[in-house]
Amino acid sequence: MRTTDLENYKPSADEEFMNERQLAYFRKKLEDWKNDIIEGSKTTIGNLQEDTNTLADIVDRASAESDKALELRTRDRQRKLISKIDAAIRRIDNGTYGYCEMTGDPISLGRLEARPTATLSLEAQEAHERNEKTVRDD
Repeated sequence: MRTTDLENYKPSADEEFMNERQLAYFRKKLEDWKNDIIEGSKTTIGNLQEDTNTLADIVDRASAESDKALELRTRDRQRKLISKIDAAIRRIDNGTYGYCEMTGDPISLGRLEARPTATLSLEAQEAHERNEKTVRDD
């Protein structure tokens, strides 16, 4: 499917769930998201290569080092997100994308739109979180 066919397209509950067009839409959404993250990481590399030792004021140097540490933590989270994006694309390829890993039921289009890497339906996610809370409280 051509990306131009997807420009103004929004998945709808009125059509067959995870049809070719919906799969192409979510693949493009995931690939665009991944590309944005990769582009942002190039900026991070440039920022990290700036030499903070040239800053005369110790407070400025400490602030710059703190900014770099925050940027590295952010990039680490995004690295993990890229692996989730890649996993979602693999699910598109193997025909399991959009279906809850716990129940096998379809994940709502609204949830996939908001969180295209979702692997659980909202109900299964809530049950999982309740179970985690119960386990932590013990």
